[in-house]
Amino acid sequence: MSERDDPGVIGRRVQQLRVARGLTQKQLAEPAYTPAYISTLESGRVRPSDDALRHLADRLGVGFDELATGRPAHLVTDLRLRLTEAQRTLATGEAEESAEQYARLLAEADALDLADVRAAALLGLGECAVETGELGAAREYFERAEQALGADVPLPARVPALRGRALSHYLAGELRYCVYLLESTLDELNRGGLHDPDALLLLYASVIGPYMDMGAHARAAQAAELALALAPQSGDPALVARMHRSVARTLLAEGRLAEADASLAKAAELYRRLQLRTELANCHWMRGYVYAQNGELERAEGELRQALAMLSAKRAALYSSQAAVELADVLHRRGKSEEAAALLHDVLSDLSPERGALHSAAAHRLLGIIAEDARDTEAAEEHYVRALSLLERAGAAGDLADLCRLLGDLLRRTGRVEAALDAYRTGLGHRTAPGTTTLGPAPAQPPL
Repeated sequence: MSERDDPGVIGRRVQQLRVARGLTQKQLAEPAYTPAYISTLESGRVRPSDDALRHLADRLGVGFDELATGRPAHLVTDLRLRLTEAQRTLATGEAEESAEQYARLLAEADALDLADVRAAALLGLGECAVETGELGAAREYFERAEQALGADVPLPARVPALRGRALSHYLAGELRYCVYLLESTLDELNRGGLHDPDALLLLYASVIGPYMDMGAHARAAQAAELALALAPQSGDPALVARMHRSVARTLLAEGRLAEADASLAKAAELYRRLQLRTELANCHWMRGYVYAQNGELERAEGELRQALAMLSAKRAALYSSQAAVELADVLHRRGKSEEAAALLHDVLSDLSPERGALHSAAAHRLLGIIAEDARDTEAAEEHYVRALSLLERAGAAGDLADLCRLLGDLLRRTGRVEAALDAYRTGLGHRTAPGTTTLGPAPAQPPL
C-alpha cells in the first residue's frame, strides 16, 4: 500500500465526511480527542497519528485505508481477489490468459499508486513470461517487481522476485550468475536468521538444476534433501485455495472486507505452494539421479516417474526436460530403449536452441548412445554433433569434454583416427578450462 495522503488532503476529507454525516467537531472528537484538535486537523495543520485516524474512521463509518488514502477499501480487496484469480490461471497452466489478467491489474495499480499490487502483478507477469519462453521480458518484470517492493521490505518477501530473476538467467544458459544469485540469497537468509520455510524451499528447489548442469552433484543432492525437509504439508493446495476464494467472494458481498482479505491471503499462499509443487518435482528428480548413480535403477525410475507426474503438460518445455532425460537414461539402462528414445524425441519437440539448449543437448547425447548400442553409427554421430553445437553455444564446458570423448571414440572405431584426435583435443581443452565448474564456499544452512 502507498503512503497516506498529506495532512491537508486528509483534513479536507475528514471535514467533508463529518459534514455529510451531520456531526459536530465535538461529536467526532469524543471521547478521545478535543474539538480543538479536530479543528486543527481539518485545517491541515497537524498530521494525524494512526490511532487518531482509526478513531476518526470508526466514528465516520469508513475504513482506515479509505480515510488515509481516499480509496474505498472494497476497491483494494477487489484487486486482491483478481490477483488470486490470475495466480489460479497461471497455476493451472494458462500463461497467456494469466498475463492478460496481470497486465490489467498492473495498469490499475499504477493508476491508484498501490505498490504491493504493482509488485505482485509484475511478479506474475515475470512468471508468465518464463512459462512462454520470453526470458528477456521475464528478467525485466522480475527486476521491476524488486524495485516496486523496495529495499526496506524484508528479504523473504523479495525472494520470489530474486528467484525469478535467477531462473530467467538459468534458462538463458547463464549458469554461474544464476547460482551466484541463489546462493548469495540463501546465505543472507540463513546467516541473518531469516529462516522462512517457503522462501528457503523455493531457493533450494531452484538451485538444483543449475548445480547439476555445472557438475556440482554433491551440492545438488544436499539442496534436494533440504528442500524436501522444508516442503510444506498443505494437503491439496488447489482444493483449499478454491475454498478460500469462494469464501472471500461471499464475505466481500456481505461487506466483511477484513475477513475477505484474510481468505484471499490464504488463497494466494496456497496458489504459490501449488506452483512450488513444480519445484519439488525437481527434488524427486534429484533423488532419482542419486539412485541411478548408485545403480538402484528400479528406485531411480520410480522417483523420476513421480517427478514427471508432478509436472503439468504445459510446463514440460521448461520444467520437466531434465527429469525426462534422466528417466530416459534409466530406461535405456534397464533395457527399455524404445521407450527411452520416444521420451527423448518428445523432449526435443518441446525445446529449441533458444529455450533449453542444455536439455536439448543432453537428449541428443543420449539418443547418440542409444543409436551406438543399436549399431547405427551414422545416427549416433549426427546426434553427437548436434549436441556439441548446442553445448558450445551454451558454454557448458564439463558436458562438452564428456561429449568430445564419446564422439572421439565413435570416430576412432569407424577408422577416422585424425578426426578422433581432433575431438579428443577439443575435449581436453574444455576439461582444463579454469573456473568452469568451481564454486565458492557453500551457503550457510538452516537449522533443521
